[in-house]
Amino acid sequence: MKYIVQHEPLNYDGTQLQSLFAYKNFGLMGDSISVFRGSCRVELNEMVDMEDVLAQDWIYSQDMLHFIVEHFEMDLEKTIIRQRLLIATIKEELEALGVTTLSRSGDDLYEEDKKLSVSISTLSPVSTLIHCGLNVSNQNTPIPTIGLENLHIQDVFGLGESVARHYCKEVQSMRLARCKVRGVQ
Repeated sequence: MKYIVQHEPLNYDGTQLQSLFAYKNFGLMGDSISVFRGSCRVELNEMVDMEDVLAQDWIYSQDMLHFIVEHFEMDLEKTIIRQRLLIATIKEELEALGVTTLSRSGDDLYEEDKKLSVSISTLSPVSTLIHCGLNVSNQNTPIPTIGLENLHIQDVFGLGESVARHYCKEVQSMRLARCKVRGVQ
């Protein structure tokens, strides 16, 4: 598994959640995690989460740190578990930076009732995909949110790279764990 941290701004509107995103945009082939920063505005017609669509909710943040993960297998349940691993990894990395006020609920992070993240998993014709976005700023969001700025995280790309590296190591470790045990009768 490979990762890339793209320092050029890239806004997220939902269309980036597509198969081969990392390959088409960054030349990164195979299982990957792409990290980039930009605004986030996902209209209803690009929403993957049907619960949000039915509630007529839309997503907006003027500044977000984005992660797009792609695994070339077709098990959505495993991808949802990996999505939660990604969220737990983000929480651990923030805790290592001194942020101790966050809680995880499912696939999102909160400080009390203020939401730090958005996250979704889905299938493409050739892979499974995860998008996670962390508010850098909480200005002008449509719901109560908190941003990395509020948590005093100054090196946003450093956080993104630490999360990507940690996630890749976890995935590799899980793959190796399958190879060290013998079968039982």
